[in-house]
Amino acid sequence: MLSTSPQSSVIHPRQLLVTCAELISRSEFFSANRLLSLISTDFALQFGDSTERLVYYFCIALRERINRHLLSTTTCVMNPSINIPVTLAHQRPIFSSSSPQIILPNQIPRPSRIVEQDVTTRYSSYLSLNQVTPFIRFTHLTANQAILEAVEGYSSIHILDMNVMHGVQWPPLLQAIMERSSTLGRSCPTIRITGAARDPSLLDRTGDRLRRFAESLGLEFEFCDLILYDSEVVDHSEAVIHALMDHRLRFDQVKEALAINCGDYLHCLLREYDTRSLRRFLHKVKTLNPKVLTLGEREADHNHPLFLGRFVEALDHYGAVFDSLEATLPPQSRERVAVEEAWFGEEIKDVVGEDGERRKDRHQRFESWEIVMRSSGFKSLALSPFSLSQAKLLLRLHYPSEGYQLQVVKKNCLFLGWKNRPLYSVSSWQ
Repeated sequence: MLSTSPQSSVIHPRQLLVTCAELISRSEFFSANRLLSLISTDFALQFGDSTERLVYYFCIALRERINRHLLSTTTCVMNPSINIPVTLAHQRPIFSSSSPQIILPNQIPRPSRIVEQDVTTRYSSYLSLNQVTPFIRFTHLTANQAILEAVEGYSSIHILDMNVMHGVQWPPLLQAIMERSSTLGRSCPTIRITGAARDPSLLDRTGDRLRRFAESLGLEFEFCDLILYDSEVVDHSEAVIHALMDHRLRFDQVKEALAINCGDYLHCLLREYDTRSLRRFLHKVKTLNPKVLTLGEREADHNHPLFLGRFVEALDHYGAVFDSLEATLPPQSRERVAVEEAWFGEEIKDVVGEDGERRKDRHQRFESWEIVMRSSGFKSLALSPFSLSQAKLLLRLHYPSEGYQLQVVKKNCLFLGWKNRPLYSVSSWQ
């Protein structure tokens, strides 16, 4: 992570970024603008080391935040004839170092977090994210083990995945269910997966892949899609209930087992000072009496109401993420650049650059999720010993760096972190 050694007379970029954030928190935007120009000139490189890359993306996020406030208070930008150049590039300053500069918003293309302009690039980079970092695989493996044990002995299994993406989580589970049934001399259960996403074409492709894989195993399998339209962003609880009814679930709580997977999803239902949408969703799905609800989230407080607190938290969290990428990938890795730009860079822009309803990535620490889950009627399920052993094997085989660390908390949550900083948590509930 970024160094802040008090022994050194050199001013480190972390100190400068925090100072810039402090100026913004005091609404001293022109001073922040000048300081950001210096930081971006001297320390920000998209293809540099982990510190330079981290500074690069934080400079972009701070730039957007400053521009929005300066534009709202500067009358000159109302003139449509003004054309101010943007110099953001790999090794070029974000701002001119001579004087405060306003950048017009139409020169800063910012795709919506709901329907993104480069959705194909983002989805393809998800596959790279799954390959170059252990975080997604760790979440999938741990959640799958909890589901496998919770649905044991049922003749029919329904999995509701609230963030299905490419569906890469499910082939290993389908194979594990089949192998376990074969070992125990039982008939393999019927399996249905309902996958949720905002992109219908993505759901079509994901469903086709999973059907082909299930067919290769000889499983009785069905894939249903749940399209989360823009109007349902605020409250997905009704969408989920209606989807289950529309698909004629004929849900029998005695013979069928329902598993709900919420990997990197529940934080999307949070709003500033408002957990009503989240709690409505949890109360709705609790009435379905799921055998297990798996929860995978970032271990970071990116829902802090004060900008400065959120900024420092994000700086340390993503600093650890970028350090882990530096240690496990070669210096000029194109996959790493794609992942940092399409995923972590976009998250930083959201956490740092946005405010109010525009901000979507409201990650919380496990202790906050634990309070919400218990108050919504869920009880925690103990971690299986296989979960820890599988996670250890994953790191040893695919990410052999001593920096990655696993930690069991309260016997019901497994953390994956980098050098003593937890970054991801997985837990299961009923």
